[in-house]
Amino acid sequence: MLSLVMGTLHRQFIQEDINTLEEFHFAILDIFNTVNAALPGKHYDVPLPKEVQACYDEWRGAANESEKKELFIKFMKKNVNISKLDDSTLIAGIVTPPAAMAAKKAGESLPQLKLIKTIPDVIFIPSATVLALVSVKLSRKMFLGKIADMK
Repeated sequence: MLSLVMGTLHRQFIQEDINTLEEFHFAILDIFNTVNAALPGKHYDVPLPKEVQACYDEWRGAANESEKKELFIKFMKKNVNISKLDDSTLIAGIVTPPAAMAAKKAGESLPQLKLIKTIPDVIFIPSATVLALVSVKLSRKMFLGKIADMK
């Protein structure tokens, strides 16, 4: 089954006209986007640009198509990792709804925030939760990106 999936991904990959690192990276991103869009639930993390560049350098130096396919399959097997839910996202998802309800109730008593009374709870709470989760995810990506750049 894994061989069939990798073969299909490789066919999609070689249909692209790849001459530069940017085109190679775009093709890898397109594959991960396709996989993440097709599979419900679990999503897969995209490999770091350094890993993509190392694979591209090897791939470009490959002599024939079968060697390139083997390098591609090896790269995909090594770098297709399930995106893990970290503790900060889990905590934000649990803590935000009650905090949003409390903030809305407190805001309703302030004359400066008259507008908050007009927003129904059924819209306010999920919106606040989604915003909190997005901000946690983005700040985590920025923090991890800075750490990866330091290495």
